[in-house]
Amino acid sequence: MGVQKELFGSTKDGKEVYIYTLTNSRGMKARVMSYGAILVDLIVPDKNGHSADVVLGYDKLSDYFVNGCFFGSVIGPNANRIANAKFTLDGVEYHLDPNDGVNNLHSHKELGSHKRVWDACEVENGVAFTLDMPDGDMGFPGNKKLQVTYTVNEENELKLEYHGTSDKNTIFNMTNHSYFNLDGHDAGDISDHLVTLHSKYFTEILPGAIPTGKLLPVEGTPMDFNVPKKIGADIDKEWEQLELVGGYDHNWCLDNYDGNVRLVAEASNPSGSRTMKVFTDLPGVQFYTSNGMAEQTGKGGANYGNRTAFCLETQFYPDTANEPDFPSAVFGPDKEYNTVTIFRFE
Repeated sequence: MGVQKELFGSTKDGKEVYIYTLTNSRGMKARVMSYGAILVDLIVPDKNGHSADVVLGYDKLSDYFVNGCFFGSVIGPNANRIANAKFTLDGVEYHLDPNDGVNNLHSHKELGSHKRVWDACEVENGVAFTLDMPDGDMGFPGNKKLQVTYTVNEENELKLEYHGTSDKNTIFNMTNHSYFNLDGHDAGDISDHLVTLHSKYFTEILPGAIPTGKLLPVEGTPMDFNVPKKIGADIDKEWEQLELVGGYDHNWCLDNYDGNVRLVAEASNPSGSRTMKVFTDLPGVQFYTSNGMAEQTGKGGANYGNRTAFCLETQFYPDTANEPDFPSAVFGPDKEYNTVTIFRFE
């Protein structure tokens, strides 16, 4: 077990960016950097001892200055979409950047936490990143402190612990936007990966991927992943919810939500040699199949494009700020934001 720190580069305004390599004795290696608190590499062995980097990303810091797909990023203070780029909290209407049509996506594409340099402090078997955001930053209320701690352990787990404080009630709904391909980031199409989602309902969406407020049963629909199913099995079926976003890009309402960490999802590569299990204490997960991803060059010259990776973004439901019946993502002076997500590789 160990942590190694090295200089990765500098931002356009000269801020130094460091990358931290977290390792265990079983061949697992995670590399995370202070720019965007981004997971750059995640190298894990399979059952035959063959290692692969299973997350998409770039070799150079400068490529992350664009990063239109949010590869590996910690998104904050709010991940996913807020309808009409506004919400009302404690009687005050707050306006955000309309950066996804009329809606807000991932707080701000250029000013969000994924485009800032975080402070870093090494901890046992990991690193803690912290970021201050003043009242009104990107439209969100409260003087806020965001924190995410990455650790690696001997169970081949990458653990992410999120923490947030604010002197006013505000929205905290952070996630990690890593794109996974369990055959390796450069392996291409993920249609034959098997996925399980422990969920009986999903949030129905409108055009623009904004929830209607209704929770629909997955049973009997292409959204049912309660038993392992190939990603590509139903993805191209003529069904309105899929057609709205060109595949899967929806929030699943996870079973047994009570604030405790539990197993919520599993994924395996086609050969079954590498399995990832996802644990969280959160109520939802955005399962996204990189629909329509623009072709681009990634790490090691790899070609990334449509459906070459999938995301499992643990979260509060999208647009929860405007949906009083959804689990609340309001936190403030009397309620700190604390949540955990674990990716375990077997």
